[in-house]
Amino acid sequence: MRRGAVRRRAAWRGTALASLGVLAFSGSFPATVFAMEGFDPYLVAIGRAVLAGAIALVFLAVARAPLLPPRERLGSYLVIVAGVVFGFPVFSGLALDSGASASHAAVVVGLLPAATAVCAVLRAGERPRALFWVSCGLGAVCVTAFTLSRGGGHVTGADLLLVAALVSAAAGYTEGGRLARETPGWRVISYALVVALPLTVPATAVLALTTEVRPGVASLAGFAYAGLVSMFLGFIPWYAGLATGGIARAGQTQLVQPLLTLSWAWLLLGERFGPVTVAGAFAVLACVAMTQRARS
Repeated sequence: MRRGAVRRRAAWRGTALASLGVLAFSGSFPATVFAMEGFDPYLVAIGRAVLAGAIALVFLAVARAPLLPPRERLGSYLVIVAGVVFGFPVFSGLALDSGASASHAAVVVGLLPAATAVCAVLRAGERPRALFWVSCGLGAVCVTAFTLSRGGGHVTGADLLLVAALVSAAAGYTEGGRLARETPGWRVISYALVVALPLTVPATAVLALTTEVRPGVASLAGFAYAGLVSMFLGFIPWYAGLATGGIARAGQTQLVQPLLTLSWAWLLLGERFGPVTVAGAFAVLACVAMTQRARS
C-alpha cells in the first residue's frame, strides 16, 4: 500500500511539473510574433538559443556540474539540438512570418503530444493498441481538414512548416524525456544548448550584422521570453515531469497547450478567430486525448 501511495505521489508530482512546462510553452507563439516585430525570423530562432545557452552555462557552473555531456550520450543530445534548439524554433518562426497566425499555429501544432507519443513508441519499441494508431490518424485528418478549410482548399507553405516544427519538437521531447530518467531535466536542456553554441553563436553574429534590427520594447520582451522561458526555463519542469510522472501520463498535460495559446493570442495579440478554429482545436484535443489514453 505504501509503495502504491509513493507511485501516486510521483505521478501527480510529475503531472504538476509538466503542467508548469506547458504553461511556459503556451506563450511561445505570441512571444515569437512580438520578437519578429524587431528582428529577422532566423535571428529570433537561433539568437534565442544563444541567450538560453549563456544562462545554461551559468547554471552548470553554479552547480559545479560538467559543462559538456558524457561522450556516449552525445548522439542523443544532437537529436535534441536538431529538434528543439534548431528545428522547432526555425520552422515555427518561418511559419508565423509566412502569414500563419498564432491561433492557427496552435491548432496545427496541437497534434504534438500524439507525434511525441509516436516517437516514444518507435524509440522504445512499445506495442500500443490499435486504438492508438486510429486516434493518431484521426488527429492527422482533423489537422488536415482544418488547414484545408483555412487555406481555401490548399495546404499552404506555412502549414508544411508547422508540420516540420511539430515533428522536430516530438523527436527532441522524446529524446529529452529518455535522458531525463537518468539526468536532471535542467541539465538535459543545458547540455543541449551548450552543445549547440559552436553553431548558434557564429550564426547569430552573422545574422545580427546582415539583417535589419529594429529593437523595441515589445520585440525585446518577446525575444527575452522566447530565449529565457520557451528555450530554457520551461524545459526544466517539463523534462522533470516526463521523467517523474512518465512520458505517457505527464505528457497528457500538453493537451491544454493549444487552448492556452489561443487565449494568449486573443489577450496579447488581439487575434480574432471564429468557430472553425475553436472546433479544430477541440477536435485535435479529443483525438490526442484518445492516443494518450490508448498508449497509457
